Amino acid sequence: MSTEIATKADFSTLRYAQCWEDADILLEALNVQAGAVCISIASAGDNTLSLLTQNPGRVIALDLSPTQLACLELRVAAYRTLTHPELLELMGSRASEQRARLYQRCQGLLSDSARQFWSAHPKAIQHGIGSAGKFERYFALFRTYILPLVHSQPTVDRLLQGGNLLERSNFYANEWDNWRWQLLFRLFFSRFVMGQLGRDPSFFHYVEGPVSTQILQRVYHATTHLNPAENPYMQWILTGQHSHALPHALRPENFDLIRANLERLEWHCLSIEDFLATHSVEPVDCYNLSDIFEYMSPENYQRLLEKLVAFGRPGGRMAYWNMLTPRSRPACMSQQIAPLLPLAQRLHQFDKAFFYRDFVVEEILPQNSAV
Repeated sequence: MSTEIATKADFSTLRYAQCWEDADILLEALNVQAGAVCISIASAGDNTLSLLTQNPGRVIALDLSPTQLACLELRVAAYRTLTHPELLELMGSRASEQRARLYQRCQGLLSDSARQFWSAHPKAIQHGIGSAGKFERYFALFRTYILPLVHSQPTVDRLLQGGNLLERSNFYANEWDNWRWQLLFRLFFSRFVMGQLGRDPSFFHYVEGPVSTQILQRVYHATTHLNPAENPYMQWILTGQHSHALPHALRPENFDLIRANLERLEWHCLSIEDFLATHSVEPVDCYNLSDIFEYMSPENYQRLLEKLVAFGRPGGRMAYWNMLTPRSRPACMSQQIAPLLPLAQRLHQFDKAFFYRDFVVEEILPQNSAV
């Protein structure tokens, strides 16, 4: 069974140069145990690498796009070859004048296809590999051309300084949330503009409701209930760097753990459906499913869930995000999967990748159980 989105979207270009999902809540949701077998949607590779900090036995990264796997490959090479400060420079998290030299040190560890991709994009390396995707360029357009029409740089800096809850709420209400912000945000993050400049238009096929309104509500949550000073995703969107905080895989305390466990990582340019149909794999303990169900019909979503259960270990967990399309275990699968709603809802309140409407955590049940 090939995946539905493969027939609708173009996977030849680099869509995401970073993983825009919060690994902190992912790891708590999956509760990865030492020796676990994990399947992970690769995306740009960050959250797949974060799984290695939990000492799993095997992490299998899957993606339909060879360019996304080129991102993962270059990260793996960088962890093997560079120091932690040099990794941050190559990513673009920190300023650098030596990214081309850093890439040269890594390229000998790349496959031919990954090396051809990155060597053909020297500007992407020069600007930091974390800025190379379509989604990141979309955010760059926003902060370069839209944000200055709304707020001055000192105002942006003040937002990113955070503060306590009362200070953040007052700042958002009195200084940030003006009519220009409301108008230009709704225009730039509309379904049409985002489909043309940020995501593939086919990703919106099953979306319900107004896109920009849902995202704006999550921005309010992230700037008031959460602290922008601790949010690397918001900092990148507004500044093009990780100014005060780093995502999980890039934090210094995780660098050596990831490097030590790289031999446990493998990657394949396949959908989950095709991988499970063609490869031998021991029972899976953890599934990091990103937001792949956004792009599937309810029928195909259920079929894939059934396959994941068949290959999963009882007690194993799956975690995934809903950005704009609601997906969660159908009632007819209550004997196979249990939703971990209190855990998922609690973690969603702390999700620093704030634009998702929902975070779903589900557990595979022993046969003949029901929840």
